[in-house]
Amino acid sequence: MTKSPNDAPLSRNGRRRRRLSVFQSTDGSQRKLREDKIRDLLPDEDEEELGKAYDGRLVRRLLVYNQPYLRQLITAIFLMIVTSLLSVSGPWIIGQAIDEGIRTGDISQLHFWAILFLMAAVVEWVTNRSRISIMAFVGTKVVANIRSDLFRHLHSLSLSFYNRYSVGRLMSRLISDVGVLQDFITWSITGLFRSIFLLLGIILAMLSLNWRLALITFSILPLMVLLTNYWRVRVRPAYRATRQRLSLINGYLNESISGIRVTKSFTREDANYAYFEELNHSYFDANVVATKLAALFFPGVDFIGTIATAIVVGIGGYLVLEDALTAGTLVAFVLYVERFFDPIRELAQRYNTFQAAMAASERIFDLLDTEPDLRDAADAEPLPAIRGAVDFDHVYFGYIDGEPVLIDIDLHVKPGQRIALVGETGAGKSTIIRLLTRLFDVTHGAIKIDDRDVRHVTRASLRSQLGIVLQDTFLFGGTIADNIRYGRLEATDEDVISAAKTVGADEFISKMPKGYQTELGEEGINLSVGQRQIISFARALLADPRILILDEAT
Repeated sequence: MTKSPNDAPLSRNGRRRRRLSVFQSTDGSQRKLREDKIRDLLPDEDEEELGKAYDGRLVRRLLVYNQPYLRQLITAIFLMIVTSLLSVSGPWIIGQAIDEGIRTGDISQLHFWAILFLMAAVVEWVTNRSRISIMAFVGTKVVANIRSDLFRHLHSLSLSFYNRYSVGRLMSRLISDVGVLQDFITWSITGLFRSIFLLLGIILAMLSLNWRLALITFSILPLMVLLTNYWRVRVRPAYRATRQRLSLINGYLNESISGIRVTKSFTREDANYAYFEELNHSYFDANVVATKLAALFFPGVDFIGTIATAIVVGIGGYLVLEDALTAGTLVAFVLYVERFFDPIRELAQRYNTFQAAMAASERIFDLLDTEPDLRDAADAEPLPAIRGAVDFDHVYFGYIDGEPVLIDIDLHVKPGQRIALVGETGAGKSTIIRLLTRLFDVTHGAIKIDDRDVRHVTRASLRSQLGIVLQDTFLFGGTIADNIRYGRLEATDEDVISAAKTVGADEFISKMPKGYQTELGEEGINLSVGQRQIISFARALLADPRILILDEAT
């Protein structure tokens, strides 16, 4: 169904988000129109703040996760220093081979310096490989721990949290942001220090060889600073735009695949393709901008390096002709000049990587710092085995302040009694279930089980005695037996089969090729809606609840 602009949802800043029209052309006016639409689609909650490139508070929290691997980090830093020193020594060794071996005609000296150069290269390769392996291990372990903490924390948060945040945003934290941290720890931490050590080592080597040529080389640096600042200021929003548009594409792909049956039912394939083309072209346009900036910066660095090399060759060659400089020293110096701009270029790249890691860290730690809306009270006690008396005493509740859903509800159910709540959609039937299971707390009044306020008992002991069959049945990946056993992991195969027989599921399960060991597709897609609901019923029954709740289940 196509919504009119007035039906489109409002973002939190009051901006109305528009649906995309069919992609028409790539001329300037159409591209601007398309970008305006894409910008309206970007939810405020997913817009990335550029933030600070360095945040000491976030770095300290990251160090806590790195602390168990301090020995590996120290080893990696030591290997990085060795690698940097060996890398810096290469041009000097070549210069010595020219002056001490080739120029003098001493073959033994030539062999000595050649062998020394080869040995240095081999050791540099070994130390660099070891450093990368160690940091890959540390990075993998650290992000595994962060991901575990995120997963555990997400399960501790209240249901109201999931009403506020989209699944796509949470998946971005668990996958994309954690992935950014893994790349940063694996490649950028020691890589950043390696670039700094290399730059300092090359500067010292150049000054020791010929300080005049070194100063001439350094005179080119203002051009490099101007180019780097120009690139840095523009590339940050460019890369941010590509990430945002890729997020839109991933979200729409997920939505389209999940809703493929609805799409086919309403023959929306062509319209959905047109919508995706809008997103795809927007991502393409953003990538073109970022690529053009990269095409400006990196060849620009190479060109500035070429200018510096040409100046050094010209002036240094003149000094060689005047016997004021040896040929070996000139060759070594030229090699240093060619290497001089590599760590500068890497540092410019590391800056954006570091900033992305800081932004990802902030989003991750903000999520970890989110407090659950509901907690067990300090004096909460485990709920003993219940008889099943349920009382709603003048209960008021609303999901949003000022918009009540339940008003002065009085409900009293005796142990063993069966009741049915009947009402039109939105009357609050499912809300009553959520309050009884304490997924939310009442605004006013009280809910009691066996005369005990549910707010004064632990949630785990409460929910372990309640069995629920939701109207939106959800089955997990795994076998049918695994799904039935979900609420009672210690249940035997006989218990599983008995529960299935009780609800009439055994008949169709037994006809399947692998019976109870049949693997279910995502959300039980290879079962009918009715079969999924019956299995959900068996799952609730096997948990042996004291109170069984069916939310529009048949």
